[in-house]
Amino acid sequence: MNTGEEYKETPGLEFKYMVSGDSISRGVVYDEARSKYVILEDNFVSLLQGRLKGAMRNTARFGNTLLKGFGNLKRDVLKEKPDVVLIEYGGNDCDFHWEEIAVDPEAEHSPKTDFTAFEDMLLDMINFLKAQGIIPVLMSLPPLNADSYFKWVSGSNPASEVNIMKWLGSVTKIYWWQERYNSTIIKVAESTRTKIIDVRGAFLQHPDYTKFICQDGIHPNREGHRIIYNKVMDYIRASEPQLLLDQAGLPGR
Repeated sequence: MNTGEEYKETPGLEFKYMVSGDSISRGVVYDEARSKYVILEDNFVSLLQGRLKGAMRNTARFGNTLLKGFGNLKRDVLKEKPDVVLIEYGGNDCDFHWEEIAVDPEAEHSPKTDFTAFEDMLLDMINFLKAQGIIPVLMSLPPLNADSYFKWVSGSNPASEVNIMKWLGSVTKIYWWQERYNSTIIKVAESTRTKIIDVRGAFLQHPDYTKFICQDGIHPNREGHRIIYNKVMDYIRASEPQLLLDQAGLPGR
């Protein structure tokens, strides 16, 4: 995507990159052997570090919604003045409080970030960064595994499954609902002429993308992080090769 906003290469100066996002960018995966969430050492951000000119700071946090992340980003950006910010949000924003649904499926339940509010805030974030002379780069959402996620949020508890299904109607609605937020990210990228990396498309190229998702149905596993890394690198090679530390001999995969 050519937005007319190109990275400026200044002789003798290095670029500063910042990653703003949630647990996916933090590198969180579910370790089945230990039955707990851990930080994957070779997550996609770590893999990118050392491959690009300049320094990269990962400010992503477990549980971040766009509202939380935007508040921190304003502070971090004004302090550190990065050249580029990679933005990855939506997975927590589109999520619901499933425990409350399991207890009372007849009640009204709202996502952690309202759909319209998500779009408005994402627009505000893009405009804020551009006003600071910073280039934002959006990422689409990795697809989730709806069946695994349903089991995860219900705790494989039969009673919870019944109540959640009563409210939900169909497991496929979990995928559809996340897809709505992903479509909004693409819409915002197009309307603001902002660069976007199609992470979702990279997963969906595989006949069974679910093997790249953790047991919880939503976090990419080690192989999933490699897919994200490769997609980001492909994007940089095609669009901004001057950012690469070694353009000629860089191993890609």
